[in-house]
This record gives sequence, structure tokens and C-alpha cells, in this order.
Amino acid sequence: MRQLILTIISCSYLFADKPITAENILNLEYISQPSINVGGTRIAYVKSVPPSSQSKSRSSFREVWVTDVDGTNQRQFTSGPNNSWSPEWTPDGNLSFLSLRKEHNKFTQIYTIPTDGGEAVPLTSHSGSVSSYSWSPNGRWIAYISKDKISIEEQERKTEGYDMIVMGKEQLYNRLWIFDLETKSHETIFRQDLNVSNFVWSPDSKFIIFQASEKVNIDKEYLESSIYLVKAPSGNPRKIIDTPGKLGSMSISPNNEQLAFLGAVSKNDPLAQSIFVLNIKNGKSKLVTPDFKESFVSVEWIDDQTVIGMSQRGTKTALSTIFLSENLPEDVYNQNDVLAPSEIISSFTFHRYTKQLVITANDHKHPNELYVGLYNSKKMKRITFSNTALEKVQFARQETISWKARDGKTIQGVLTYPLVYRDGKRYPLILQIHGGPEGVSLDGWNTRVTYPIQLLAANGYFVLEPNYRGSAGRGVAFSKLDHDDLGGEEFNDVLKGIDHLIEEGFVDKNQVGTGGWSYGGYFSALGATRNSDRFKASMVGAGLTNMISFMGTTDIPYEMSIVHWNQWWFDNQELHWDRSPLSHINKAKTPTLIIHGMEDLRVHPEQGMELWQALKIKNVETEFVLYPREPHGLLERPHQLDYMERLVAWYKKYVK
Repeated sequence: MRQLILTIISCSYLFADKPITAENILNLEYISQPSINVGGTRIAYVKSVPPSSQSKSRSSFREVWVTDVDGTNQRQFTSGPNNSWSPEWTPDGNLSFLSLRKEHNKFTQIYTIPTDGGEAVPLTSHSGSVSSYSWSPNGRWIAYISKDKISIEEQERKTEGYDMIVMGKEQLYNRLWIFDLETKSHETIFRQDLNVSNFVWSPDSKFIIFQASEKVNIDKEYLESSIYLVKAPSGNPRKIIDTPGKLGSMSISPNNEQLAFLGAVSKNDPLAQSIFVLNIKNGKSKLVTPDFKESFVSVEWIDDQTVIGMSQRGTKTALSTIFLSENLPEDVYNQNDVLAPSEIISSFTFHRYTKQLVITANDHKHPNELYVGLYNSKKMKRITFSNTALEKVQFARQETISWKARDGKTIQGVLTYPLVYRDGKRYPLILQIHGGPEGVSLDGWNTRVTYPIQLLAANGYFVLEPNYRGSAGRGVAFSKLDHDDLGGEEFNDVLKGIDHLIEEGFVDKNQVGTGGWSYGGYFSALGATRNSDRFKASMVGAGLTNMISFMGTTDIPYEMSIVHWNQWWFDNQELHWDRSPLSHINKAKTPTLIIHGMEDLRVHPEQGMELWQALKIKNVETEFVLYPREPHGLLERPHQLDYMERLVAWYKKYVK
């Protein structure tokens, strides 16, 4: 296998003399959703920016920008207080995008704006919100997804007080619609009740392939979606393949004959991380990435016999060109070129006619930016520079490390050093543990509000982000290693990482704290209870604390049980209770900060409350902070700032 190192041309960071602050993190701008025009000369993209001091909004805005492919002529096309996202190029060379502008419509619609100047105007006037859309390649139609609304009669009953909620009964489907550019009409493409989550146009505009489940339910969407084909602009959908579990990115070959898609190899595969190729006519599919030790996250066609896939590979990312051959056995592939920049790739787009590759990528010193280069070239040029304030920030050293688990397996993690570090001296350590458990910590830009890595390093800590067994980035087998053993050997992987740093002389064993969100919060709750002797402080962010009550309050009981646990709690109650932090409350002595959003549907706030009440009863130092309106994370700027300041103060008080 031949490997090419993709060199990214970047600017140097001069005058780096100030540590990062919480304000720096709040003011970060992020680049996403690049879209290259037909001629390959211009790129539209989304820039997420913090609210201005005059804004009434507490959350970031999304703006649509356009740049020439060489990075010149960068222009902003939309601005706050309106959010705008998902830019696409119209057949006449102008821009379309999604936006919610209440002066036109109370729902999100598709808007257009001329690129030579002018105001944005609504293109659609749908009776509900448009969640995603795509132009047909011939420019005749726009397909889009919109969720059903409750009937007028039901709305009237609610205003009269009949607003009862019958759990699981309301079935409001995400339906696939089509907008005819000639007649300006909106119609559903089919009437069958299917909850659509993702779709792609065929290159000849004759059909659409989409993913959908038969019921409206997050679990059903995750685990029971199938792939369908429907003729455009209308027709009866037919299922073209049965798949066993999760589904991901899709792409149709230029000759309209094959579908490349990401899927699970089994129902209990934690991720749609393998590339499959389906013959659309005969329904036969083959797995083209068998036993790969990486997790694919996106796929596109280069030509009718070649696909390019983006993957997470350990703590890095890669773009892999995979050559297919009809004459080879189904489980054989030929992977020649691997583009592996030092930066972390978060998305890519291949422009088939100009052979250009557009990626968003980040590194140790900046969040996602835009890069452009010719496919198979050895160089990519960075063309956006969004966070100039970071040029004067001093960053702590960061690197990938590995250690041996109890059973001899190699475990990886990202280690960030204290900003002011001296060889031979031991420092306090803070764990920042990713969620999932199928998440992954990558060795790029790793500082964000809920995981302020560089902020902790600036305050004098080593920070370890462990990729324990069950994490993404190491292939299907590694991601399944925690089955039937949640909170077991995977947690020992983390403890062995701490031991490794102590043995290396980096860390003071008496100054170790832990923190994380969701499943990372679960690990930190175990650290505060079952393994309390190892930790001086813990932060449990939206964490699981009682495996049995969690199953009764989460929106993903099937995914948690079938995919991650690989068993139901009522079939093995003793194990589920033993792996619940609350079952070890009598061992708890670690001061614990508990954080939760009050609108969290994934991990109900009662999970935090159960742990808080128990710690109080046991006279263990604890604080429970509930943030109104927040979901499974933090979106509002005052809450974000409060959290980071509270976190740093907690560790300073109890770890140092």
C-alpha cells in the first residue's frame, strides 16, 4: 500500500505569548458545509460566529460566505440575527441556503440570493420547516425533507386545554418532498409512511435513493432504517437492500448503476463504519473494507470503479482511494493511495470535473478551516483564516500516546502537557473522557466549551483523552470489545492510562481528577464512586448514574441495549446494577460536580439528581448545576462561560 503525505500549507503563529482563556473559546469561529460550484471556481461555506455584544441572542450564528478556490474574493452573503446554513449553488450560478426568517415565514425555508449583489428571497413557502434539501443535477427540481405537522383540529384542541401527551403515539413523519422549479409547486414524492433521514439524487436526475425507517423513533431510525429507491419526481418507493444496523453516508456512481454507502456489519455494530457497494439493478452488495482497523465516516465516487473514503484511524484521519474490480472476489479490494495529513480532516468534497478536493480540517492550533488542492496532489492549500486571535495564543504541547491494557491490547489517547512544563517534575492530571462509548478523541483541535483541553493545560494540568476499547477509529472488532462489559475492562483501559503516566514520571498519583460528558460523564461517575480512591475530583456532565433507571428515561433504550450493552438489563439485572455508579455509593468520597441541561432527552436530568442526592446523604462534597433550556450539551453563551469557570475552580480546589 503506497502512502502519500498530504502537506498542508498553513500560516505560522507569531507572538504566541498568552495562554488561552474561556473568552477565547467562546469567541471561536468554525468553518463547515463547503459547496463548490459547477465550474469548480468558487466555494460557498458556512461560518459559525459568536453573537455580537449588541445581539439579543445567547447562541452562535451561522453565516453563508463565498470564496474563490484560491482563497481570494472572500465575501459574506448572510448575517445575523438570521441563521443561514446548507449552501448550494443554483443552476444559474447563484446561491441557495436554508434560513428561518420570521418576516417571511415562521418555518425554515429554502432561500436564494444573487452572487452579484441583492437581497435573499424565499424560494419555497412550505407549510412546515425544511430540514435538508438538494437540487437535482438537471436543475429542474429540489428534493427536501420536512416533518409532518399536527392537524388543524388537533391544534385547536390543544388551545382548548386538550394538550395531553400520549407517549409513543404521535407519529409525525419526516417526509420527502419535491419542489418543481417550473410550476413552483410542492408535492410529496410518495405517500407511503416512511420516516426519511437521508437521501441522494442519481446523477441523471431520474431517481432518488433514501434511507428511512417505518416508524418515527430515534431508536428505529438508528437501528431499523433501510435503503429505498424512488423515481423522480414521483413514484412508489421500493426497498433495494436490507441492512442489519446503522447507516451513514451514501453516494451514487457516475453511471447511475452502483451505490456506495457506509453501514454496520451487524445490528450490534456500534457504528456505520464500513464501506459497502451495491449493484442497484440486482440488489447485490459487497463489503469492500473487511477487517479494516479504522472507522469510515464518509464516502464518494471518483469514477465508476473508484471510491474515496474518509476515515478515523486511531487518533488521526485519512482519505483512502479504493479501487474496485468486478473480476475480484467480493471480499477483495485494492487500496492504493492514502492521503494522511497531520491535520484532522472533518469533511471532504470531490469535484469530479476539475479533480479538486475541498476539505475542512483542523490541527493543534486552530479549529476547522477550508483547504483546496488537486486530487492525488501532495499539497493542499489553506484558504480561510478565521481565528486570527489564536495567532497570539500560546498552546500547550499535544501528542498521541499509547499504553498496554490489562489483557495486552494497545490503547491510545491524546495527551496535552501543562502549558508551563519542566522535564522531571510531576504534575496534576485531569481526564477528559469522550462519550458514546463509540466516540473518539482525535489529535487535532481538541478544545471546545464542554472539553476545554487547552484551558485546563493553561492552568497547569496534564490532560489525557483516552480512546478506551469500544471507541471509534480502530475498526469494527475494537468497537465491539466492550460488549456485555460496559464500565468493566473499558474503564480499566483508562486506569491503566493513568498508571502509565505515573510510571513515566509525568503525573502525581495523588493529584488526579476526571471529567466528561454523556458516556464520559458515566465514566467520571464511576470514578467518583466505585473507583473513588483514584480521583480527587470528578465532573459528571450529563452522565449515566443508574443503568436501570436510565433505560426507562432515555430516547435510545434499544441502541444502548442492543448496540452497546449487547443485552437487556432485565436479562442481567445484577450486572447492570453492578456497573451503575450508584450501586457503589458507599465507596464514594470524591468531590463531584454534576452538570446537566434541563431539556436533555438523551440522558434525563434525573440521572444527575440521583447521584447528587446520594452523595449529599453520604456527606460527600457535591454540587448539582442545572442549565435551563439546554439539551445534551450547552448552547447558550452565559451557560458555557459559567461551566468553564466552574470546572476550572472545582479542579483547582480539589485536585491541586
